[in-house]
Amino acid sequence: MIVRIMGEGQVKLDDSHFTELNKLDDELLEEMEGGDEAGFRRTLVALLDAVRRLGTPLPDDALEPSELILPAEDASLDEVRQMLSDDGLIPG
Repeated sequence: MIVRIMGEGQVKLDDSHFTELNKLDDELLEEMEGGDEAGFRRTLVALLDAVRRLGTPLPDDALEPSELILPAEDASLDEVRQMLSDDGLIPG
């Protein structure tokens, strides 16, 4: 799956990593619903770090369609809330 982190670029992620990423996504959603700004920030950074660590960056000139778009590390709670689906940022 091709994932875009807004403001950074794209990475290719193997589907086998989505169990780990979904755990962080569920935690992020819970913190957002509870208004836990510090927890939200910490978990968003952890989620993006996991995508960077587990994925393979695509070249800057690659124009692959992104199947998933994640917010930038400095996105606000409200900005991320607007990106959410019923399943969080990561479907499944």
